[in-house]
Amino acid sequence: MSRDDVQQEALKLTLNNKRCGLGISMGVGKTRIAIQHLQANYNPFLKALVVIPKLSVKDAWQDELVKMELTDTLSGHITFTTYLSINKENPNDYDIVYLDECHSLLDNHEEFLSKFSGKILGLTGTPPTRRGTEKYRMVSKYCPIVYKFTVDEATDSNILNDYKIIVHNLNLSGLPTLKKVNKTTGGSWFTNEKKDYEYYTQRLVEAQTQKQKQFSAIMRMKAMMDYGTKESYAMGLMKNISEKCITFANTQKQADRMCKHSYHSKNSSSEDNLELFRDGRIDKLSCVLQLSEGVTIPGLKQGIIMHAYGNERKTSQRIGRLLRLNPNETATCHILCYVDTVDKKWVDSALSGFDKTKITRYNPLTDK
Repeated sequence: MSRDDVQQEALKLTLNNKRCGLGISMGVGKTRIAIQHLQANYNPFLKALVVIPKLSVKDAWQDELVKMELTDTLSGHITFTTYLSINKENPNDYDIVYLDECHSLLDNHEEFLSKFSGKILGLTGTPPTRRGTEKYRMVSKYCPIVYKFTVDEATDSNILNDYKIIVHNLNLSGLPTLKKVNKTTGGSWFTNEKKDYEYYTQRLVEAQTQKQKQFSAIMRMKAMMDYGTKESYAMGLMKNISEKCITFANTQKQADRMCKHSYHSKNSSSEDNLELFRDGRIDKLSCVLQLSEGVTIPGLKQGIIMHAYGNERKTSQRIGRLLRLNPNETATCHILCYVDTVDKKWVDSALSGFDKTKITRYNPLTDK
């Protein structure tokens, strides 16, 4: 199928359903389908609310309106808001609601949605799959997915380029290089990653309440993000990659350490660095979250993901940055994983929607 075929097939289903959602891969044109839906429902008094995860996504909608030469016709009929602010809107003011990245829906958004009586169209590349979760319930209730077109269907159709994923299995370090600081006394000591991971895991096991368990799990995840093994390995990996490569770091400080050129909100040179990377004057860039969605890098052939979080959406968005090559090319995504830890579970969960035949696991200590 061509990109146009997918868009028309999906659009037809949206027009036949008052409330529905589309689970369509990045790069296929979800925003264009939504604008075509708005155009098909147009009348001079139409009011549409577009709910977006963050304000910067508004640019993608406005750019698409320009490409479709519909800015003058439709832009005055669209109001943008974020998921954080949706409950501030009056449900009676709108005829259609577009839920961009509808997997962001939570129970507290029902305050608005339960009072809205018009049409709803949800858009996502990663529909919630875990039954019983609030995201799954909310999507099923307000924008049930009626059409799916996955990343692998898009690559098979030559809409997106092919890919391969290499999971690098790493061991936690047993060397006493991890500095810990007592926030009360200011004293410090050194431990190793293995002992530190065991400490936080034991705290999680001993947690008595659900709140304590959630807090302990977050603390363990944050501790793992600070371990130096992945950082050192990734820097070595980058040195051996001669093609254009992006690295998704865990923190802004880590992004600055890992690469001469970084992109994040506290780096005043971010936009300059991005432009250098886009036009090929540099071939390495580190970033945190900002490039997860909405940015295409020409010729981007390799990427390194430091942490999977067990979040298939974040991982899919990051891998998606590598799927904008010519259809006859193949991109490589490197994902770093601490073996014998919860990290393996996170990585497996994050990659559950990808073709298993395109995923290989590499152990740097034993594989050559």
